[in-house]
Amino acid sequence: MRRKIVAGNWKMNKNVIDAQQLMIQLLSYKNSNATNCEVWIAPPSLYLMMAKDIFEKDEIGVFSQDMSEYESGAYTGELSADMLESIDATGSLIGHSERRQYHGETDESCNKKVKLALDKGLIPVYCNGETLEQRKAGQHFDVVKTQTEKALFTLSAEEIKKVVIAYEPVWAIGTGETATPEQAQEIHAHIRGIIAEKYGQEVADEISILYGGSVKPDNAKEIFSQPDIDGGLIGGASLKLEDFSKIIEGFN
Repeated sequence: MRRKIVAGNWKMNKNVIDAQQLMIQLLSYKNSNATNCEVWIAPPSLYLMMAKDIFEKDEIGVFSQDMSEYESGAYTGELSADMLESIDATGSLIGHSERRQYHGETDESCNKKVKLALDKGLIPVYCNGETLEQRKAGQHFDVVKTQTEKALFTLSAEEIKKVVIAYEPVWAIGTGETATPEQAQEIHAHIRGIIAEKYGQEVADEISILYGGSVKPDNAKEIFSQPDIDGGLIGGASLKLEDFSKIIEGFN
């Protein structure tokens, strides 16, 4: 059975008081409700240690929004895999479209980050997906194939099974647009097929692939019911407990 996951990416939102309040609310919700999926959050890096303190029994996974491709050194503003390991973080998002767009992230740098994360026992959530222009040009299958191969195909079969993939159509992030469940399923199946070609179907069937394009309370259940969609990487809707909890309940 693949793990089912609902992960919240808080991006650059919340002051420390509001962040703490949301974490406490989320913990209370999780402890009071039987959930049929794992719940993860990726708060701003400033709040990672606070999150670990609040979720001390690991009821909720704590992820950074990014990590460095370098082990240590003169890289001002960066977070290393060692630092994340030292606070018992669960893992890190890697290659989010906003990191690619605004910070020059490449598939090659993602490959280095994924390998470093795995070496430190962290779960890499590798993000990929096409832009609107690429989708309109019919390039989405090739784009996702290239991103997957360049970032992940230097891994062994045992290593890649520890990776979580988040497919995020860039045209559906923060725009209110959402791929139809059928469109999302089509790409998720495509990604799983690419992995199966390289590593075999048994390995591919163990990898959780999340959908990351404007999942909302009213579409979560239908999206999560698709056979190759194992959960969601949630942006704006993860910032309010009311919305995030309803998305989590999409697995009920």
